[in-house]
Amino acid sequence: MDWQNVLAARNGRMKASEIRELLKLLDQPDIISFAGGIPDPALFPTETFRDAMSAALTGPAAGAALQYSVSEGYLPLREWIAGQMGQIGIPCSADDVLITSGSQQALDYLGKLMLDPGDTALVTWPAYMGALGAFNAYEPRYDRLDPKGNRPGSDIAQAARAGGGRVKFAYLSADFANPTGETLDRSGREALLDLAEELDIAVIEDAAYQALRYDGAAIPPILALELARKGDLQQCRTIYSGSFSKVLSPGLRVGWVVAARPVIQQLVLMKQAADLHSPTLNQIATNHVARAIFDDHVAMLRTTYAARRDAMLSALRRYMSEGVRFTKPEGGMFVWLTLPTGMDGADLLAQSLKTEKVAFVPGRAFFADGSNGNTLRLSFSCAGESMIEEGMKRLGRLIRADQSYSTSVSVSESDAMVQ
Repeated sequence: MDWQNVLAARNGRMKASEIRELLKLLDQPDIISFAGGIPDPALFPTETFRDAMSAALTGPAAGAALQYSVSEGYLPLREWIAGQMGQIGIPCSADDVLITSGSQQALDYLGKLMLDPGDTALVTWPAYMGALGAFNAYEPRYDRLDPKGNRPGSDIAQAARAGGGRVKFAYLSADFANPTGETLDRSGREALLDLAEELDIAVIEDAAYQALRYDGAAIPPILALELARKGDLQQCRTIYSGSFSKVLSPGLRVGWVVAARPVIQQLVLMKQAADLHSPTLNQIATNHVARAIFDDHVAMLRTTYAARRDAMLSALRRYMSEGVRFTKPEGGMFVWLTLPTGMDGADLLAQSLKTEKVAFVPGRAFFADGSNGNTLRLSFSCAGESMIEEGMKRLGRLIRADQSYSTSVSVSESDAMVQ
């Protein structure tokens, strides 16, 4: 059978995740990997989860843990999340919360909810490649989101109409973004809300890393700033997507969405059609662990990851050649490198795996148009300080060698042209 005859056209827009493929390298003992944006498994609260699972599967409670449940999610967990939201300036109730199978499912649902073929999604340049992958299936066009508000909304709307649709939402991670590690300041968040009002679009706030701040003062979430303006969550256009993956466990796939009730109600219908509900046992266990240790556990993660971030920045300062620029994140898991013009991150990775045995993520996959090949992402979350030191030394050596080669080739080509 020729499956291409029955597959929907949208499948042509779906691509393999470069990160998922690179994660396979973690099993190779000779590779120093800075590729996966994943938490360190040595820091998982394993014993607390073991106790939580045991309690959930003991006595009469076992029936509920193994049974179908409501699509909105386990009520005690939604109540705990609502309490946490209140602490960061987003007062809400459990009815404003939907539990999803990780924040990735939330992104898929939101793309499905809002995008018709040809509609425009405003995304940062670069943007989280998982978001681009989730949105791609719904056949949007992408336009560059300038969160500082330097681009007139009328120009964005006109470009969207010329592309055959309209602008539907702006997507970004405002805190310690994947892949750059950068944080949008308060004025930028306010400017984004102004742009969203002008265009009458939604804002998707991906807050996967918000709890992992190491330096500086916390900035209110975009949804909190909009709530301060409007005073009522039901009047807000911002959709907040949160996750336990980076702070408790990615394997249990527990995320959430906080939004106005009409949005939550539509997402519940999608949940019912897709997987009915997220796994009940996982939600019960996550609720138990969050209530027992969340604040103390996150404090430990901040201390540990901050030291690794500092080690990477220090090593980059010592080993990177002139012309290599890198971000200095206040939190999260990533440092973003911009290489000299003419270098390519994918080519560099191929060389690195052969010679220096260092893995990272080439930057091109984070750009909706496949541009900016002279970039790469480094993750420090799973690397000890000695590994970071050795890995940055090797990477710096490789980049200097590649620069020298590129320069010699350029000179040779120039000589040939003169001759």
